[in-house]
Amino acid sequence: MFSDHDSQSNAAAAAAAPETESSPNGPHPETNSTVESAAEQAAPPAATEQTASGAPEQTAASTNASTAHEAAETNQETHAAEAESASADEEAAGSEEMSKLLQEYDEKQEAAASHEVIEVKVVAYTEHGVVVDLGGKTEGLIPAAEFTDTEIPRPEPNSTIEVQRTGEHKDGFTILSYLKVLRRRTWEKIEAAFKAKETITGKVVDRIKGGVVVDIGVRAFLPGSQYDLRPAQNLDNLTGTEIQVRITKLNRRRGNVVVSRRALLEEELHAKRAALMETLSEGQIIHGHVKNVTEYGAFVDLGGIDGLLHLTDLSWGRVKHPSDVVKPEQEVDVIILKFDKEKQRVSLGMKQLMADPWVGAAEKYPAGGKVKGKIVGVVDYGVFVELEQGIEGLVHVSEMSWNKKIQHPSKVAKVGDEVDVVVLDIKPSDRRVSLGIKQAQPDPWLLTAEKYPVGTIVTGKVRNIAEFGAFIEIEDGFDGLVHVSDVSWTERIKNPHEVFKKGEDVTAKVLKIDPENRRVSLGIKQVNDIWGDWFKQHKVGQIVKGKVSRIATFGAFVELGENIEALCHNTEIEERKRRDDGPSSFRPTTGPLKSAGPLEPGKEYDFKIIKISPETRRIGLSYRAAVKQIERKEIEQYRSTSKSSSTATIGDALKSKQSAR
Repeated sequence: MFSDHDSQSNAAAAAAAPETESSPNGPHPETNSTVESAAEQAAPPAATEQTASGAPEQTAASTNASTAHEAAETNQETHAAEAESASADEEAAGSEEMSKLLQEYDEKQEAAASHEVIEVKVVAYTEHGVVVDLGGKTEGLIPAAEFTDTEIPRPEPNSTIEVQRTGEHKDGFTILSYLKVLRRRTWEKIEAAFKAKETITGKVVDRIKGGVVVDIGVRAFLPGSQYDLRPAQNLDNLTGTEIQVRITKLNRRRGNVVVSRRALLEEELHAKRAALMETLSEGQIIHGHVKNVTEYGAFVDLGGIDGLLHLTDLSWGRVKHPSDVVKPEQEVDVIILKFDKEKQRVSLGMKQLMADPWVGAAEKYPAGGKVKGKIVGVVDYGVFVELEQGIEGLVHVSEMSWNKKIQHPSKVAKVGDEVDVVVLDIKPSDRRVSLGIKQAQPDPWLLTAEKYPVGTIVTGKVRNIAEFGAFIEIEDGFDGLVHVSDVSWTERIKNPHEVFKKGEDVTAKVLKIDPENRRVSLGIKQVNDIWGDWFKQHKVGQIVKGKVSRIATFGAFVELGENIEALCHNTEIEERKRRDDGPSSFRPTTGPLKSAGPLEPGKEYDFKIIKISPETRRIGLSYRAAVKQIERKEIEQYRSTSKSSSTATIGDALKSKQSAR
């Protein structure tokens, strides 16, 4: 409206004013104060300034819509503070530029004119200016410079305008000022808008450091931090555009005007937020757009308030980073999981709008079933395998191999590998499933066990020696135990270290296989099973010859073959005598026994087998039963021959038999 001389000096004063001024809607007055203080020395002392309320300055705290949680609030406020600090530095630099403009157009700003404002009628144009009728046959002159040096159009002839006397006279004319009245009226409108907190429209006319200059009738300063809710990155493209602003600081005497667009946006946001808060409820599905993405989730603008969509609520599956699922400005549908109206916190979920994969998982992945999966995580104690998006199971390190001792899962598996697994256990209520990799493969132990059935003679190396025996490695991962009781038929082994040496070859016989406990029992003494052969050739009731090896208090031990020993109990040596027959001829006495009745060590006798126990390797003999059986046999033989010799008697036969013995 006014000349460049006036308008630029006003804008310079707006950036350089040092006083603490009223900012009813500006949330960051300290930024402007910093800018203004840079030109404090160049400006004269300021008069008391006006505020919309007449009260001391009050700073309205700006509310940040993206404060869903305290951690998020701290993070965003830190970034905002850093951005505003940078903006403040830029605005301080802008104040220097405005000070230069003030020096270049060093025109002293005037307070409200004390001269009278009068209405006059335009009567003519001359080269010196506009001639007006003052009444009483007196004419006044508005200097042509007021029109040629500014953009103010000349008033139409015969029109009535307001002017102000300057107190000067020239060439018979009273010198008047049309410009000063227009300026006064403009300032009056600006003051009224400031007090009423009205929204006014201005045009961006210049870009300076720290902000832009907006023409609202006078040149006003719009700091960069006050253009948007967030500090704008580029203000260069705003020149020539019309924007709505609100006056936040005003000093008419010095021509200091500061405006803010951010104050209007915050009011609008606050109104939207208040209206939205009344409509929100937990469980509600709402549409929004992603405002920001962080390491722990994404902030979604719901239309006035921001909600936090946490990383764990983005998808049922594993999410490495939120940016893998959502991007800034992306439109999404979310569900409100938690809503705190008092703290204005909203927790959102996106996966909850999709089907829960754990519903029906027990039927889809029953225990014992074999499925394919992909390794998505490797830890010290195993690997995590994804069966489908949202369902992951743990393969413990002990379930990864049948025979390999795995030091760390990363040695045999890596993320991205596809593997066959068997479901060992599934608990949908706990959202847990236990898996096994080795169960999906043939058990080499069972395959090896099939190669060595019971009775097989095997050869292996002594892998380990224990107090109760030695472990023999038959194949890699397939060991058998030789118990001390299965080392020798005759010797009692007390210390296995005396018999076995680690690493030596041992030949043994497979005695037992226990697949459930994965155990194999071996025996060395069973390799040469003389007892088995003997048992196959003899049976109870048979008469055998044996040599008495030693006498015990309870009977005589009889050697029937190499390393085969049987017992003839005292009761089976001779008939028990009646009490009146006198003492027994082999009653136990102290000291070593030299005989057991008729049996003497080192001599051979006939014995009858009365008991056989292959499991315990025990044989029971009877001497007296053998004697009786032999006597009966001889009697039968005698009777068969008595028909040919009638003179022979049974007594003669017995006498001849006894004499033969």
